[in-house]
Amino acid sequence: MQPIAESELIINSRGAVYHLDLRPEELADTIITVGDPDRVDQVSASFDRIEHRSQHREFITHTGYLGKKRISVLSTGIGTDNIDIVLNELDALVNIDFKTRNIRPGFRSLQIIRLGTAGSLQTSIPVDSFVVSTHGIGIDNLLNFYRHEENEEEKQLLHSFVTQTQFHNKLAHPYIGSASASLIKHFVDGFLQGMTVTCPGFYGPQGRVLRLGLSNPNLIDRLTQFRFGNYIIANFEMETAGIYGLGKLLGHHCLSISAIVANRVSGQFSKNGQAAVRNLIERSLEIIERI
Repeated sequence: MQPIAESELIINSRGAVYHLDLRPEELADTIITVGDPDRVDQVSASFDRIEHRSQHREFITHTGYLGKKRISVLSTGIGTDNIDIVLNELDALVNIDFKTRNIRPGFRSLQIIRLGTAGSLQTSIPVDSFVVSTHGIGIDNLLNFYRHEENEEEKQLLHSFVTQTQFHNKLAHPYIGSASASLIKHFVDGFLQGMTVTCPGFYGPQGRVLRLGLSNPNLIDRLTQFRFGNYIIANFEMETAGIYGLGKLLGHHCLSISAIVANRVSGQFSKNGQAAVRNLIERSLEIIERI
């Protein structure tokens, strides 16, 4: 096997992967990702002790212990372009030998749990509630740069999604990923469930109009009205499908949980989104410590 070239996997002078600035021993097997770098402190404030802190650009990592459980909390920044960096580098940290630049013979799987914010697409999902994403449907194109294959149900679901939303190829070719069954079963009481659409932007791609017209002005209505068996689209944001898609391909267990800060159907925005996020962090950490 040929070693991975220096230009493909960049390792800095301290032996850390380039963007995350982490060495393998500085990463826990359970990882909480947050979009906002300031949110890392919010999460790690609950740790009993912190053994490592690092920062490079928007990527901040704290690794420590919550009780006896070792956890890393990592900020990703916004968007699936950043998720591409984060998921690949997390996997490299545990499955590539940085000295030989070869893939390790024994595979190591991570638990990756996103705690973020999102906009609701159903009147029945109010602001300040918590949504666990059963699936992520990506309209951002990230996974289409990797070899992947959907199962039969996923193919039918995507076909129905394209037909009902009239999401044509000029925009993107949607892809889909699923939550880890071993993680989602722990997040039931106090959590709503539904599918999440991951968008490549915050304004036009999420149907917002400021000074520019939209190529798909009925997108919000079509996402809200989408049905496939018992599946509905609960919310949309900018990372989940990338995490689920890459996580599945790389063999990691992933889950995305969102505090709902806006309801795009009713036009409401949370009166205290920071409190909603704080409540989500506290409730999730209680569960994560026990997993």
